[in-house]
Amino acid sequence: MMSQRANALADRLVHGARALAGFASTLSDAEWNTRVSGDGRKIGVIVHHVATMYPLEIQLAQVLAGGKPVEGVTWDAVHGMNADHARLNGATTKPATLGLLRQNSAAAADAIRALSDAELDQAAAVSLNADAPLTCQFLLEDHAVRHSYHHLARIRATLGR
Repeated sequence: MMSQRANALADRLVHGARALAGFASTLSDAEWNTRVSGDGRKIGVIVHHVATMYPLEIQLAQVLAGGKPVEGVTWDAVHGMNADHARLNGATTKPATLGLLRQNSAAAADAIRALSDAELDQAAAVSLNADAPLTCQFLLEDHAVRHSYHHLARIRATLGR
């Protein structure tokens, strides 16, 4: 039987991904290539970034769901990965990016729905958060679920809408 909590988390992730995709689909080519204030990456690159991060964010949550700590993930590593991603995906197209966002957000939602309440409640140290013992649910909410909302707000602010 599917966990109501897991289903609600998955629904929130899908809602955020759809909101990001819906907004991004309205962007002109010039807007798609506009650099986000305070970030420096192009809007299209950030949308692609969100899409490509879902599998990793889910993988880390599944580590916690299994009762194991998340080790070796640091903010320096995250910033380096984001910079590498931006360099390698600077010419990403809107259709390909939106397709990847739909695909990866759906897979992430399916993976979340597969979690039990007991797995959502599992807690272990998370290196990204100073080895604080965090629950799988918190990690999902703070990363995979929040990611699209966070970047959509910054994109909207950059474009003034």
